[in-house]
Amino acid sequence: MTAARTSAPAGAPGPGLRERKKLKTRLAIRDATYRLIREQGYEATTVERIAEAAEVSPSTVFRYFPAKEDIVLTDESDAFLETRLRERPADEPIVESLRIVLRRAFSCGFAEQPEVSRLRTRLMTEVPAVRSRLLESTSVTGGALCRIVAERTGRDPGDLEVRAFAMGLIGALTETAAYWAERGHQDDLPALVDRTLDMLAAGFAGPTGAGKGENPA
Repeated sequence: MTAARTSAPAGAPGPGLRERKKLKTRLAIRDATYRLIREQGYEATTVERIAEAAEVSPSTVFRYFPAKEDIVLTDESDAFLETRLRERPADEPIVESLRIVLRRAFSCGFAEQPEVSRLRTRLMTEVPAVRSRLLESTSVTGGALCRIVAERTGRDPGDLEVRAFAMGLIGALTETAAYWAERGHQDDLPALVDRTLDMLAAGFAGPTGAGKGENPA
């Protein structure tokens, strides 16, 4: 989501030699991108300059990342998110499972590279191309969450209610990251995520005290 990960979580099986080489290349491309963006801004950071800084060819960059925006947005932790959610008790509310898993992801990601996490969320908020690509990419994470919600509830992943609930969660967390960035990263992000998940679990209450199942008008 927002915390970039550069290593597998504790307990995950180690990758083979080929996968380690691929990961090394991906990280070299990403590190070069972040460095160039800090130095000269997003627009001036072209794929050609990224390739030169990472000591690879432009075609290699595109082989790992279909678009420049994907270098910023692609997160190795996405695959682990689905795995970790599946490890939670089947009878645990999905919002609570997500809360626990995200706390672990945030603690690992921000502990490793806090400045990268801040840069990523700032770009998501300030650069229209990154924001647009982010909205496109949420379908992948949303699809994984749909499958988990469907398994928990015995419903089909394509059901309207399952899709609306899963994508509502993804949208709410995306806006939480944007809110954090817009306020200069002064707030505690895990605390903001808790606020968001609490609201989703309890239902939104407007100024008149209207809550879940009530009309706030």
